[in-house]
This record gives sequence, structure tokens and C-alpha cells, in this order.
Amino acid sequence: MAIAILGWGSLVWDPRNLPHYGPWMKGGPTLQVEFSRVSIDCRLTLVIDTAAGALCPTRHALSPRVDLADAVEDLRCREGTSRRHIGHFDNRRNESSLTRYPGQVDVIPSLRQWCNDHKIDAVVWTALPPNFKEEIDVPFCVDAGVAFLKGLPKSCRENALKYFRNAPEEVITPLRRRVSQEWPA
Repeated sequence: MAIAILGWGSLVWDPRNLPHYGPWMKGGPTLQVEFSRVSIDCRLTLVIDTAAGALCPTRHALSPRVDLADAVEDLRCREGTSRRHIGHFDNRRNESSLTRYPGQVDVIPSLRQWCNDHKIDAVVWTALPPNFKEEIDVPFCVDAGVAFLKGLPKSCRENALKYFRNAPEEVITPLRRRVSQEWPA
């Protein structure tokens, strides 16, 4: 069973102990992503966001696992989250995590075609939701994201900006464009 792991953020440059074969390859499915999740250390991180996200190509790596549940568990451990925040799609069986976790964003149509085109049997991805409004009490938009970053203490802001700078070059969102103007590297 060929299982792909999708990445568009820190998973690509910092996979830690996530088992995978080879480098992260360009050419993953295109998904709507944005820096609209506030992490525990005040970084704005990339998540699938159908309201504010821009269509961006993702990257992928192959899992050494032959069982989809094992690949899901690997990614769950790397992300330090619960199973409800790990998406999966079994293209052979037409089964997905949406059945058990209907709150996840439905990206299956994009994934199905990509799996068929690349001879991939299954795929796993991080399905953490945007939380900017819940954490900051302001709806997410580019101006709100910039204001949040400007309001951080300098050391926290520098840590947050590293995340923007380390993101794969092809992940170009409205907030990333603005951040690169406000804080050139």
C-alpha cells in the first residue's frame, strides 16, 4: 500500500521523528491554506482554511507504513494532537476520516484525483482547524494577522517570523505576502 504524507508547513522542514522515505517532494495536491492558527508559542501556523486560505501546492513524502492506521498514528505523534486532527483518505476503499470526524474540512475531491494521478493508495495530513478568532477574539484577515504579529514581544515575533520564512517557497498566501513586505528577510 502506497501511503503519502502531505505537508505544507513545519512538517516539511522539521519532520522530527516522523517516519518517511526520502525528501519532501513538490507536486502534492493543491489545498487552501493560510497562517490562521495561533499555536501555543504564539506563532501563526499554516492550516487548511477554506474561508481565508489561498490555493497552494503541497508537498508529499511516502510513509514506510503499509497500514493506514499506523501512518495516521505516526503523524498524530509528530503533531502531538488527537486522532480527530489527523485526516486520512483511503483511495482504494473510498473511506476517509470525514466519516468519523465530520468537522474536518472536506478535501477528498482534490485528494482523490491526485491519488489516482500519482498511483497513491492512501494519504494522511494534519487537519488542525484555524483558531485565530477563538484565540484572538477577532476574525482572521491579513490586517488582523499583521496586527497580532506586531503586538508580540520582539523575541516571540522573531520566532513567529521564522515560521513564515521556513515555509515552502510555493506556499504563497495573502498573509505571507504582507509579512514579507512588513518584515523583509
